[in-house]
Amino acid sequence: MGSLVQTSNSPLIPRFRTSHRILEEARVQCRSGVRCRLVEPLKFENGKPSTPALPADKDPSFLARPQLGNIVSRKNDTRLRIFSGTANPSLSQEIACYMGLELGKINIKRFADGEIYVQLQESVRGCDVYLVQPTCPPANENLMELLIMIDACRRASAKNITAVIPYFGYARADRKILFQTQGRESIAAKLVANLITEAGANRVLACDLHSGQSMGYFDIPVDHVYGQPVVLDYLASKRVCSDDLVVVSPDVGGVARARAFAKKLSDAPLAIVDKRRHGHNVAEVMNLIGDVKGKVAVMVDDMIDTAGTISKGAALLHQEGAREVYACTTHAVFSPPAIERLSSGLFQEVIITNTIPVLEKNYFPQLTVLSVANLLGETIWRVHDDCSVSNHFATSNNVMIVIRSRFNTLYYLVQD
Repeated sequence: MGSLVQTSNSPLIPRFRTSHRILEEARVQCRSGVRCRLVEPLKFENGKPSTPALPADKDPSFLARPQLGNIVSRKNDTRLRIFSGTANPSLSQEIACYMGLELGKINIKRFADGEIYVQLQESVRGCDVYLVQPTCPPANENLMELLIMIDACRRASAKNITAVIPYFGYARADRKILFQTQGRESIAAKLVANLITEAGANRVLACDLHSGQSMGYFDIPVDHVYGQPVVLDYLASKRVCSDDLVVVSPDVGGVARARAFAKKLSDAPLAIVDKRRHGHNVAEVMNLIGDVKGKVAVMVDDMIDTAGTISKGAALLHQEGAREVYACTTHAVFSPPAIERLSSGLFQEVIITNTIPVLEKNYFPQLTVLSVANLLGETIWRVHDDCSVSNHFATSNNVMIVIRSRFNTLYYLVQD
């Protein structure tokens, strides 16, 4: 112990205070840059998932991009941990590589009777933990795995636990359907939200929820990331004239989503497919509201399950004189017989993201897979750093912001 020194104008001060400060500075300086172990590129028939980035001087006129003055700095913090479930490990690896981190070590296995066992193989005490696990098919197993991962982190004394759910299953069961004879339905989206909260999650990061009201089901903060900018970036490379474009909503419920999409394409005209649904996964197209004759129709939806709605809508668009039809969606559930319907020749191209892993057998020539890894990775950094884009660059209700990162140019759709 150092002796105490007293001056005329100061109280007793430990003599070793200066050396203590030096030790603290040394600890900060010893936090070397994080390492990223490169992995073998993913092999897909249609190429590796990526976020297309266009040179700033070659962007099409119909996709306006405000310029960002300063590059947002990020810090290398050893308190940040990312763990991956078994639902989409390739996306988790892409996110970690973008952030310059390594995935945390975790042991996940199943017993003979199907029970799930989770063990963290590194300390997370006092850490900011992010668990990447979409609740895609098999939805029940992946959801239960996420809940057990959250519980394991909570019992390991993690400071904050964020459930990163690129695809939030059960989101379609978000309300009781009005004006229908059947009743006594469950609202499973609220139930799942309660399960995630009670398991110990402090925050949820989700991508393109089926409806915005699902955020209100959580009693914890929810960061809602939109996959639209990634698709818009890719459409920009198509060099399609804005006068030839028309954005189509496959149903009345998706009009708000399609209108926001059309606004980013220089206020392209909007068309709506009016359909009548007689049961789950069963749709019947009735008529088309809007003009698509001689135009390139871009159908926008949040997910494709059996592809019944979107394929019947595409058939109607061709019948009404559309020159080409593109399908753009964030979540590719692809339940049978989706592949047969999508590859039947109705679509010029089917554009999806990798929030849900696509099996190799489900690839077809018209399919294009874009990656949301950079989008989610940058969002995780900003949540971790308590940084909000909208606080610095808020000019309207929906602001498209360009962030020049180390690898790609990312587009963020931020709501004030």
